[in-house]
Amino acid sequence: MAESLEELNKLSNRSRLLRRKTEGDLSTFLFGRVPPQARDLEEAVLGALMLEKDALSTVVDILKPESFYVEAHQKIFVAIRSLFERSQPVDILTVTDELRKRGELENVGGAYFVTELTNRIASAANIEYHARIVSQKFIQRELIRISSDIVKDAFEDTTDVFELLDFAEKGIYDITDQNLRRNYSPISALVSKALNQLQTIKEHKDSVTGIPSGFVSLDRVTSGWQKSDLIIIAARPGMGKTAFVLSMARNAAVDFKKPVAFFSLEMSALQLTNRLISAETEIPAEKIRRGNLEEHEWTQLVHKVDTLSEAPLFIDDTPAINIFELRAKARRLKMQHDIQMIVIDYLQLMSGTSENKNSNREQEISNISRALKSIAKELDIPVVAISQLNRSVETRGGDKRPQLSDLRESGAIEQDADMVLFIYRPEYYKITQDEEGNSTIGMAEIHIAKHRNGATANVPVRFISHFAKFEEMESFTPNTEGKIRILKSKMNELGDEDDNASPDEPTPW
Repeated sequence: MAESLEELNKLSNRSRLLRRKTEGDLSTFLFGRVPPQARDLEEAVLGALMLEKDALSTVVDILKPESFYVEAHQKIFVAIRSLFERSQPVDILTVTDELRKRGELENVGGAYFVTELTNRIASAANIEYHARIVSQKFIQRELIRISSDIVKDAFEDTTDVFELLDFAEKGIYDITDQNLRRNYSPISALVSKALNQLQTIKEHKDSVTGIPSGFVSLDRVTSGWQKSDLIIIAARPGMGKTAFVLSMARNAAVDFKKPVAFFSLEMSALQLTNRLISAETEIPAEKIRRGNLEEHEWTQLVHKVDTLSEAPLFIDDTPAINIFELRAKARRLKMQHDIQMIVIDYLQLMSGTSENKNSNREQEISNISRALKSIAKELDIPVVAISQLNRSVETRGGDKRPQLSDLRESGAIEQDADMVLFIYRPEYYKITQDEEGNSTIGMAEIHIAKHRNGATANVPVRFISHFAKFEEMESFTPNTEGKIRILKSKMNELGDEDDNASPDEPTPW
């Protein structure tokens, strides 16, 4: 019995020693090595900055104070940049005086250390090359820092794996975004671009400052989909929600060459592509699905599909994608293809995170809508998401036009959205004539029910069912009264006591 206990103790001690050795190896690998640095190059860069007055202009967008590994070098760079921002000369004397005023001269090594920096380099000829090496060392240190945090959290049993994935993705994205985006434009190109923009505004009398939807009448109200906005497009099943956002995505990608990411949770990528081909070639979807095309239709298809194939449109049909996957894919698409808009079809098919497993569906949808708004702000692009409506529209008597209260499963969607648009087709409810006796066949109405930065409106469009696409109204003219109804925004009227007009009173366009 004693021998058995002794053997067990030996095994336990051996296991403990092995565990300590393994942990020590990991700790040494991560934390026992000197972080990447280039002290000599840091000193050379600082010396060059004090030798030539224009040197800082070359590296001001490459280096930041934290790019320097030595703390004294960080403080000296801050002093140099402060003088540069105040348009004061940068040399040994002014930098020394600035450090003295900041009370940091002795902390960096005194005036002698500052003077010695200029003795280490003859000129600033290679300062940009040196600065980029210093920046690269900083990026390596940041990668080590983030990786260390990931390793530490990955060993914790309480860590949510999806949150850790999101943290890792965001950390890498931030490093790339803050250190590798260096875009330069000569003034000649900027002046030419500004003149072209002014000429376009003059010709169209309207300025589309965001991503165009391709529907002129709608863009005149919204000025295009704005950066960092969350736009919700809602309707009952069968109204053509997918057809509308697909037409929108096609217009932005094909006509305006704006890279668009389309996340389809309901239809496959091939099904969406067939829809796009049908809309582009104006060949009925049924004929394309069966492959029963006439000779002239084949010619038409081959000719027009080339334009579609060259469009910067990216379709992801991952089913039940969760918000972490969506954010990760959106970041990669932004880095690789500089996408300008995200479209999601549709919000209620997304899944939430693994945390708060006991939360109800309404809370989950609320978290998803907030996360979509966060993605729009982080990537600085508009996010357009389709949402379902509840059944109260069908049971309501009289006017079947949707209302904000009809948004399905969560009032948070209304709160988080910058814009809420409803699609309404009278034909769907067997209404073939309007109040004036005009035909409503093929007619649709885009009702902007919420517009955080503008007025609400009813915008008429045309729906072509056999091509599954929406188009601008052919009879639309900007001065046609009654075609577009601009409704005064209740949000914009808060505190405006002089405006006694009804918030729903139509105003001529």
